Amino acid sequence: MAKKTFTYYGKTEEELKGMSVKEFAVLTNSRIRRTLLRGFTETQKILLKKISADKKNVKTHCRDMVIIPEMIGTTIKVYSGKEFIPVDVNVEMLGHVLGEFVMTRKKVSHSAPGIGATRSSSSASVR
Repeated sequence: MAKKTFTYYGKTEEELKGMSVKEFAVLTNSRIRRTLLRGFTETQKILLKKISADKKNVKTHCRDMVIIPEMIGTTIKVYSGKEFIPVDVNVEMLGHVLGEFVMTRKKVSHSAPGIGATRSSSSASVR
């Protein structure tokens, strides 16, 4: 049985890597197409230069960067508000935004209530 290859709107990974940004924008949905056709911001341009220079440790605060074909196969550390979390970019992520893959909120797990949390805890001695 042959392995099924991933296609993005009928285009293979090799065909996508040969496309320009404007050609790729035609394949995306309207929100991402508008973002790509308006052009990249200065911070997004700096990020693309770092990626094209094959830097190993690419860090960015640019969570609104659209994942384009030239980013496939790279690892980008995206800021979550507290730390940089590595994101391995693959073909399935095309047309999404970097911030979608890095969560900014953690699950809250509460333990026992602290002193002053209830009326009964005000009579407890603090030692």
